[in-house]
Amino acid sequence: MPYPAPPLPLPTLAQDAADAQSFFEMFFWSSDPIGLVFIWVLVLLSVVSVTLTIRFALLHRRASILPQETRREIETLLGQKKYRDAIDYANADASFLGKVTSHALSEAPNGFGAMERAVEETGDAETARMLRPIELLNVLGNIAPMMGLFGTVYGMIVAFQSLVASGGSPDPRELAAGISTALVTTLWGLVVAIPALAGYALVRNKVDALTGEAILIAEELISIFKPSGKKKNKPESSRPERPTPKPDA
Repeated sequence: MPYPAPPLPLPTLAQDAADAQSFFEMFFWSSDPIGLVFIWVLVLLSVVSVTLTIRFALLHRRASILPQETRREIETLLGQKKYRDAIDYANADASFLGKVTSHALSEAPNGFGAMERAVEETGDAETARMLRPIELLNVLGNIAPMMGLFGTVYGMIVAFQSLVASGGSPDPRELAAGISTALVTTLWGLVVAIPALAGYALVRNKVDALTGEAILIAEELISIFKPSGKKKNKPESSRPERPTPKPDA
């Protein structure tokens, strides 16, 4: 009579804790102190890059660059020829459209050409001011792989030094520790670089698109100040002149 198969052992809390500890040691720990510093610096940089990406995405929205309420209010005031109220409203508005329109309306006494130049110059200056902090993501995306590569080279040097010190028969644990440090630092360098560069490209393209649209709308708002062409003067009379009589021969 065949005996029943013994029941499979259920996972215990000790096994779960051991698995969690091995996972932590695999990606967040290194027996080498220098490798450990590289790993945690890259971990912190990954948190910083994700935080900056979310912050810039929330900061540079359509509502803060090109609010529809600002456009409607300025358009209404200019249509009612309340130019002073339009200037005051634009000065009080902190959006990109409000700043560009405010500088353009302030140049109204100098002519329409000065207003157009004010739109272009203010738009370029404000766009550069908005894009300057976003360059941090680009810097992180380019530095992080270099730091990961530095950790990779360091880990391989440690692995080969243990091989040399043991005379060609090293302890597998010491050799694996150096190789593990090399691979983990490479991994975290990519974890920092990929989201940072992706966030930089997405946020920068969004800012470029919204600021370009805001400049076009500002030019449309000030188009009412554009002087019309001069009309040609019509001749007072279209009748042909009477020919001068020739003297008799």
